[in-house]
Order: sequence, then structure tokens, then C-alpha cells
Amino acid sequence: MIAIRIACIALSLATPCIAAAQSIPVAPMATPPQVGAIPLGTGGVPGMPAESWFTLAGRPTVRNVSTATLLPVLPDKAKATGAAVVIAPGGGFVMESMEAEAMKPARWLADHGIAAFVLKYRLDATPAPMDAFKQAALARFAAAAAAEAKGGADIAAPAPALADAQTAMRLVRDRAAQWGIDPHRIAYMGFSAGAIMGIDLVKTAAPGTLPDLLAAIYPSMAPATVPAAAPPLFVAVASDDELFGKQGYGLPDSWRRHGRPVELHVYEHGGHGFGFDGKPGTTSTGWNAALLGWLRAHGWLDRQK
Repeated sequence: MIAIRIACIALSLATPCIAAAQSIPVAPMATPPQVGAIPLGTGGVPGMPAESWFTLAGRPTVRNVSTATLLPVLPDKAKATGAAVVIAPGGGFVMESMEAEAMKPARWLADHGIAAFVLKYRLDATPAPMDAFKQAALARFAAAAAAEAKGGADIAAPAPALADAQTAMRLVRDRAAQWGIDPHRIAYMGFSAGAIMGIDLVKTAAPGTLPDLLAAIYPSMAPATVPAAAPPLFVAVASDDELFGKQGYGLPDSWRRHGRPVELHVYEHGGHGFGFDGKPGTTSTGWNAALLGWLRAHGWLDRQK
């Protein structure tokens, strides 16, 4: 959810706030090649305008996704560990940050021998004109900030997006042998909205969809229903997160109270949407090193025998 500067949105839709948000560079871009992307066959979205790519503060982003796909980013066979991670970017279910929260971590995982699968999931429709889209996105994030100010009610993923995440998990397991993957070492990592989908994967626990590890990066921190088979959980969040910073730590505490493994990293500064690299000048820049240590501790860096 790199959003249209959530720090501003969290203050409400006052005129100065709108002006600040609209000053962030947004520019259309050509649809990038998505060679090897696998259509998930989960259906379309009625009335959805054409898929549109743009840069938000220089970061490739997509909106109006009506056809879900899964893009494999595979490691060199010489260093492949046999482990995998499905990655879901954030964007408030109206857009997806496809570089900072998807392709960049996918390439990083592949460099460490872990097969990565980037999920481009179905979104809520937004107006085709860019100015109208920006206003719709502002309204969406303002509503989320208002809910947070009133106590931070839990947020659920829209049904189409959750169905896409479930289908992606099943697909990777079903085709694990083709990609040289251990079907019992398939993790899920989501950022913001993508993390909310990951929590819902665990809550619903549909057959074949439960990840073996769950990494939730700046997720909703509301308490969650935790099934007995819930996977180990990794959470990275900033204490000054503009959307979820006042919720406390209900999410990881739910895991702890149910006796499930959990690792929590809270950074003093970073805000919401610090991306894979973290926010420059803050300790959130170290979160992916912590993630690597956690993956190593769970055997994701060990070569499959």
C-alpha cells in the first residue's frame, strides 16, 4: 500500500492534504512484458476498465486487474534450495505495487536460491481517467485511516482477491515437481493488502492453500482467528504506521496465545508502505535481513536433499 502518501491521507481529506497527495508524481507507463506469467483462470471482474500500468513516485504500479496471474521467478538450478514463496504486493485492493513489493523481493529470493511466484490478483474497479482514480484512491485510504482512528477494525480481503491467493497456493503445490519445489516448503509473503490476504488464507484454511510459513509485512495488526495448523508467522511493521499503528499487536499476540510460532519486528520509524528496501534513514531498512534470518532458521535456505 505505497498509496498516495498515506501519512497525508491519515490526516483526513482536507484541502492541503489533497494537494500534497496530488503532488506525488504519477505517470502512465507501457504495460511491461510479463513473459511466463500464468493465468490463474479465476474469472474476470464485471465492469472493470482495461488494466492500466503507471508509475507512482517512480514505482511501477498496476490497477484495474481483472485477470489474475502468477509469475515464476526461479533461482539458478545450481543454488536452488527447493523452497518457494508466493508474493502478494499491497495497494489497498485498488492497485498493486509491482516493483517495490513484488518483483524486487522475488529477485532477491531467487538470488538466495528460493523460487518466487509473484501474484497479480484481481482488484476493485477504479475510474479509467487518472485524476478520477487518484480521487477514488484518496477516498479509499481516507476511509481506512478513519476506521483506524476509531479503533482499527479488522479488514478482510475481497472475495476475488482471496480466491486468487488460494488458487496460487494450490497451483504452486500442484506443480511443485515441475519447478523442483518441496510441496511442504511453500511460504507466502504479503505486503499490506497482500498481507491481509495471507492472514485470510490462514483463517479460512481451505484444502491445499495453507502456507508453510507466513510473512506479513505492515499488515492489519488486529487480532485474528488462529487455527491449530497455523504456520509460523513473521511480522515487520513500523510503530509510526499511519494505518495500523494504533491497533496494538493483536495479530502476533493471537499466534502466541494459540501456541503458534511468531516473530515480530517493530521499527521506530518507517511509516506504512516502506517497501522491500525499508524507508531510507530508518532502521526499517534492516527488515529484509531479519526476514532472511527467519527463513534460514526454518530451513528455506537449506538445499533439498
